[in-house]
Amino acid sequence: MNLLCWVMMVLGIYVQQSVSQMAQCFSEFSRSNGICGDLLGEVKIQDCCINPNYGYVEADGVCKSCGRAAWSEWTRWSKCTVSCKDGVRQRRRMCYGIGSCLDPENLGSIQTEPCMEQDCCPVEGGWSGWGNWQPCSVTCEIGIKKRQRSCSNPLPQCGATCKGEAEETASCNTEVVCPTHGGWSSWGKWGPCQGTCANEGHEPPMEFRKRTCTNPPPSSVPRGRDCEGFDEDRQFCTGLPFCPINGNWGPWSESTPCTVTCGVGRESQRRKCDSPEPKYGGKYCDGDAIKTGSCTVPVNCPINGVWTEWSPWNSCKKRSHKKIACRLIDGIRTRTRECVGREFEGSFCDGEIVDHGDCYDISGCEMNAMLSEWSTWSYCKPDCGSQSNRTRERVCTANISAYRVQDINLFDGKPNINCKDLKTETETTECKNLPEC
Repeated sequence: MNLLCWVMMVLGIYVQQSVSQMAQCFSEFSRSNGICGDLLGEVKIQDCCINPNYGYVEADGVCKSCGRAAWSEWTRWSKCTVSCKDGVRQRRRMCYGIGSCLDPENLGSIQTEPCMEQDCCPVEGGWSGWGNWQPCSVTCEIGIKKRQRSCSNPLPQCGATCKGEAEETASCNTEVVCPTHGGWSSWGKWGPCQGTCANEGHEPPMEFRKRTCTNPPPSSVPRGRDCEGFDEDRQFCTGLPFCPINGNWGPWSESTPCTVTCGVGRESQRRKCDSPEPKYGGKYCDGDAIKTGSCTVPVNCPINGVWTEWSPWNSCKKRSHKKIACRLIDGIRTRTRECVGREFEGSFCDGEIVDHGDCYDISGCEMNAMLSEWSTWSYCKPDCGSQSNRTRERVCTANISAYRVQDINLFDGKPNINCKDLKTETETTECKNLPEC
């Protein structure tokens, strides 16, 4: 799409919209997933789209690009539709931006191809009988015992297992009394502080609390263990003077300059918690020390140029005085492209405007016919349902075996060949387990 058409389309969209139509404006638009990021605020759509790299969200909640329409990258291939044997996987791409995306190769927005996670499907196995019980886990009172079985009657196939557990547990009673080990009671209340104030620059006084080894007390027969640790706890006293002074905000500063030189950006203001500042454990000011808002610089942002598709190759030309038509002598050909859409001092396209390539002139040449190699398999069509196929073919073409290169795309012109006895051959195979339409 040339620049004039794109500009007219943008203007058409803006005419359809109310001049005052507002939207959430974002400084980031991801062409990989169509998500807006870094919210700038609510502004007019035409102001937001001064920068073609921005995106906006209207009441429908859908993120839209301010730039020209362009395809996203293809997504990763999806998982196979079945976990074993024949299935398909798919990948997609989206068209984001203003206008329609070009599709000269008719690739569409979805591609489907066969896949196979594994060539066999799992078959569950069967359990053997339970083994003997293992010894009880304790030597006194009540514990647990275990027994096991194996998934081997028959063995599972293709990565499967047996349903159920390979181990079973049950309680067991040794009928032997266990010793009772001592346990601490809860801590008592903190005693009075050993002072009434804290000296500045020194540690504050201490306070104490106690606990006893009575929850439960250790048994005598059989002898239980005493409690481990200390029966006394101490800590510094808190809450003593100095008295706290809570902080309070000072005035807001002037707004900073807008963060951009074109389109929508941010401006901010700051304030300090110093009127007064908090002291001696006083509370810090509630709220934010900085606030931001959107700002608009009504200047057009740069729009970088983009290449058009390559033109068709020009006719194959000789490199010197030697004739090349119908000879095994290579020539040269060219094709061109244009850098379009550059506006407002945007970047020029990277790369060359002219492409040169080797070629052979076979226009009108008398050549033998042959069947080409099989083409690569096509993607599955349609992309859903139970009636999907893929195809490949080989066709009648000129025999170029005498040339030093075997790429038919390097040969220019239409030769005279007789395809009467060489018909196009086509192979078709079914694609299985596609998603439902």
